[in-house]
Amino acid sequence: MKYIQLILLFVTFSISISCNRHTDKQVTNSKDYNQYLDLSSNSRLSAIKSDYNFWKNKLSETPNQFPYNVKLAAANSKIFQLTGTISHLKNAEQNLIKANEKTSYNNASYLRSLARNYISQHRFKEALTFLKKAESNGENLKRTHFMLIDVHLELGNHQKVTQYLSKVKNFKDFDYLIRLSKYNDHFGNLDNAIQYLEDALIIAKASKNQDLIQWNYTNLADYYGHAGRIEDSYNAYLKALAINPNNSYAKKGIAWIVFSHERNPEEALRILNTVTKENASPDYHLLKAEIADYVGNIEEKENQINSYLSKVSNKDYGVMYHKYSVLLFSEDNKKEAIHLAKQEVAERPTAQSYDLLAWAYYKNGNYKEALKLTEQYVLDNTFEPEALLHSAYILKANGKQNIANELKEELLGAIYELGPNAASEIKNI
Repeated sequence: MKYIQLILLFVTFSISISCNRHTDKQVTNSKDYNQYLDLSSNSRLSAIKSDYNFWKNKLSETPNQFPYNVKLAAANSKIFQLTGTISHLKNAEQNLIKANEKTSYNNASYLRSLARNYISQHRFKEALTFLKKAESNGENLKRTHFMLIDVHLELGNHQKVTQYLSKVKNFKDFDYLIRLSKYNDHFGNLDNAIQYLEDALIIAKASKNQDLIQWNYTNLADYYGHAGRIEDSYNAYLKALAINPNNSYAKKGIAWIVFSHERNPEEALRILNTVTKENASPDYHLLKAEIADYVGNIEEKENQINSYLSKVSNKDYGVMYHKYSVLLFSEDNKKEAIHLAKQEVAERPTAQSYDLLAWAYYKNGNYKEALKLTEQYVLDNTFEPEALLHSAYILKANGKQNIANELKEELLGAIYELGPNAASEIKNI
């Protein structure tokens, strides 16, 4: 494949390392994180697998005990989170369906668990259906309302999000704060998003729940990165790894800092090579391909893209990676890009989905349709650098250079998020 779009990028040129060393302050030190790379064992994974086997044996002995299906689903979900192996998420779904069938879809807890599984699979409309059932059931409404906030935000139903946030409002509640944080981030209120998440961290620490603390640190690290607080981002990822040395997401975050901020592709790749040994998620191959593109290794770039495509060809992934596939296919399989983007809009009519469709039309040379979608659904509806970058190109192609230049000014401050391959492209808008 040629001229492949990667994650946030669509750059078609190669840059040599010798003339592109970043001059910003280095914040990482391999001595900080080497201890978390190439681990010989994963104690958390071993414990969860042991738990899974226990409940599997119990279910074999008493097949009618559907609560055991829920226990198996919980173990499968945790294994998926640690390994990225999609079969575990699908097995969790099947166990949850069995438990819900046994209870005639009238157990709010089981309904929420199935909805949570569908959220992980990006099947948001189906998740919403089961959450509405749980809401009608009335059991533990607060838990249901929190999840309804999650789904409505993913579906772009902002009025519903506001309504449910008002129902659960409590600034001393961890679950409320993290959702309020995400809501603020969605509308570009990054300072507020960070503050609410920092407040949530205080509560998580007080609870001594290590899973919550770990989750909080990785999300704070992301927000700090968006805000240009790179050193804070790095330290938060390290704190997450101190809790869970096998946290692949945190390692990927550090690899991104090394690559995008420090322009050290060799070290970033070294980190990622250890990650892909313990986690099978397809998107790691896209980041590897992006790094290969940066150093001009086109053959390796193609190899990593093919590895990604091979994995996502597994039907179990469903729509989970449609976004990345649209960006890839926009370069050399344009009709498929439009087809997938239309599916995304149908399933998830958000500004980001419309941006994907607009970008697919743009890459097909249909500039007018791309502009129509961008002006109606994207501009002023999202602050994501990727969408703004696409919008700038679409505006420029339609002769609206002045507006494109305004976006360019914003994008110059988002090069860290977009990555080093995008730097020259932004300057040429």
